[in-house]
Amino acid sequence: MPHLLVIAHAPLATALRQVAEHTFPDCAPTLTVLDVHAGQCADDVEAAARGLMAGRASDAEWLVLTDVFGATPCNGALRLVDERVQVLTGVSVPMLWRTLCYASQQPLTELARRAAQGAVSGVMATPPLPPAE
Repeated sequence: MPHLLVIAHAPLATALRQVAEHTFPDCAPTLTVLDVHAGQCADDVEAAARGLMAGRASDAEWLVLTDVFGATPCNGALRLVDERVQVLTGVSVPMLWRTLCYASQQPLTELARRAAQGAVSGVMATPPLPPAE
C-alpha cells in the first residue's frame, strides 16, 4: 500500500491532514504532511521530505501531493521522484479524499490516476457555466 505525503505552503498541508482525519479517522498511518514556510528553498523541502519518508516507511511506495506546479513545495517534491515515488500537483480536498479512499486497494500508478481523477471530478460550476462562445 502506497504512503501519502502532502507538501504544500503552510498551513495548507496541516489543514488538509485535519480534513482527511475528519473524514478518514484511520488515515494517520499512511498520511504524512510537510508545511513549507516562507524562506525555505527546494533543497530544504527535499531534505525535510526525505527525512519524513525515511522515518515513516523508507522502502515503501509514496504518492506525493503538492499544491502548485513550479512553486517551492513542488520543486522539492520533484527531486524525490524515482521508481517508488510519484508526484501530483494541484492537491485539493477531492483529490485527497479519493486518494485515501483507494490507498489500500491500488498500486502506486493506479492510485495516482484515481487521485488526479478525483481532482478533476471535484471541479463543478453551480449553476453550470454557459457554453463558450
